[in-house]
Amino acid sequence: MKRFSLFILLGTLLICQNVFAQVSFSVQPPTRVYEGDRFPITFRLSNADGSDLSVSQINGCTLLYGPSVSQRQSYQVTNGKAVSSSSVEYTYYYKAGKAGQYTIPAASVMADGKRYSTKAVSFTIHESADRDKPASQRPVNVDDVDTQTAGRRVNSDDVFVRIILSKSSAYEQEAIGCTIKLYTKYSISSFMPTKQPSFDGCLIQELDVQPSLNEMETYNGQNYMTAVLKRCIIFPQKSGKLTINSGNYDISVVQYDNVNMGMFQVRQPREARIKVSSNTGSLNILPLPQPQPDGFTGAVGSFSIDSRMVGNTFRTNDPATLIYTIKGTGNIKYVKEPEIDFPTEFEQYTPKSDIQTEVHGNEVYGSMTVEYTFVPQSVGDFSIGSDKFVYFNPQSKQYVTLTTPAYSIKVAKGLSTPVSAEQKDVENKNSDIRHIHLGEKSPQQAHILVVTKGWYWELYAGLLVLTVALIVINRRQTKLSADVTGRRTAKASKVAKRRLKAAEAFMKAGNSEKFYEEMLRALWGYLSDKLSMPVSQLSRENISSTLASKGYSEESTAGLVEVLDDCEMARYTPDSSSRMDNVYEKGVNVINNLENCKR
Repeated sequence: MKRFSLFILLGTLLICQNVFAQVSFSVQPPTRVYEGDRFPITFRLSNADGSDLSVSQINGCTLLYGPSVSQRQSYQVTNGKAVSSSSVEYTYYYKAGKAGQYTIPAASVMADGKRYSTKAVSFTIHESADRDKPASQRPVNVDDVDTQTAGRRVNSDDVFVRIILSKSSAYEQEAIGCTIKLYTKYSISSFMPTKQPSFDGCLIQELDVQPSLNEMETYNGQNYMTAVLKRCIIFPQKSGKLTINSGNYDISVVQYDNVNMGMFQVRQPREARIKVSSNTGSLNILPLPQPQPDGFTGAVGSFSIDSRMVGNTFRTNDPATLIYTIKGTGNIKYVKEPEIDFPTEFEQYTPKSDIQTEVHGNEVYGSMTVEYTFVPQSVGDFSIGSDKFVYFNPQSKQYVTLTTPAYSIKVAKGLSTPVSAEQKDVENKNSDIRHIHLGEKSPQQAHILVVTKGWYWELYAGLLVLTVALIVINRRQTKLSADVTGRRTAKASKVAKRRLKAAEAFMKAGNSEKFYEEMLRALWGYLSDKLSMPVSQLSRENISSTLASKGYSEESTAGLVEVLDDCEMARYTPDSSSRMDNVYEKGVNVINNLENCKR
């Protein structure tokens, strides 16, 4: 019993959540018919129970019997939502007459209190002799695999994409249904858009579709499997001729090879890649009639308007609400909010609007609800003026003006304290937002020229002196930086003394070999910088002649050459460590003499 109750409950929930598809009545023409064949014509009523079926005879064909009635019903649950679909099929059987083009007249049926009708559909009866032609010579047929052989060229009338517009001429902002549909005689293994549809000059409202090749349709006397790729409602934004292109597509169709297996043959599928460019749809968009009346903001369609005031009593500083509702069909999503003439004594808030729309066929139905919140600030009798809503009706080709009533209200004194006009409290929704500091109520400022102040001229003189000093220092640094030779000469003694310190460290450590190498490196480096001469060009003769030409005394030159000789000799003389103190002292004295020598 528990399981049975659970089953009943689940069934009840599914029925409550059931979303029924739209009622439709369609005809399924025969596929390929030859002279003398028996063929069926099926009329399908979806998602309703029908009665009073009216079907006309097909001229040139013989009715054998019918209708044969069959019913189908299915349930599908997706993400917790149950979708139910049902259909009733009425099938009539005929005997084909002579070859030629024939028309299935429109049929009608009563369903849910409304009469639904099919469109007249044409089909072709082929000559009986065509039945014996090789498959390669017969045109491709949707249900004839023999004609879908591999290697056969796929023509433009075998696979194509078509734009279907609900109307070819309309006014600006008038809703137009647009369907982009695939027609094919072959099975499709892959479908890839390479260029998306373009709707230049239009606003579009997309509709949900799930493309699937599940519908048979006759177009230009030929049968196709069809799939809806895109459905939308377009709203033209400018007048003139507008062109809509449904895009380009890469499609893989399935063809078949006949493989001989000895006693029998099998068909092996092969894919063929093709490129499909759809047709273009043209629209003739008419401009809205001129002159446009006052209050027209672009609403096009058929609408009604209603307004109501929330509450009967009004007090100062207590919020009240006025609600406007616009209903109808047309460009409801793009209708502007009405502007209400409130008294200046009322504080107004930003209107809050809610738009609900749904699509039936090629029309958009919906409503716009606008809530105007206001707060009376003064006691007295006030009037909220009537408002007018103007729209253009494309059916009557005229502008229509709708008027809402005016509201007279009496405001009594409220209990709450009025808000100060100088500074209103900000609701503490964001603690990081604070009021602008308004300062004193009567600010004053003494206008005294700053050039009459003594400190101004003292500061001016100090800045002037500082500017001159910076210019002089900068020029000196620039001159020194340009004189590379001078800088090397000036730093020669500093570099030599730094190297002599390294030699002194080796001397104290008792490392005579490193000491004499560092002494020679210090002296040769000092002379290279001092004389602006590469070390490779230094020799005792060059040193003596250059120092003499620069005005140094012969005593200083001789002392320098003597130290160089002592260092060179000590490097190759055993037991030279006892002389390191004497050589170091001579080197220091020689450099000091050259630096202090007056030329």
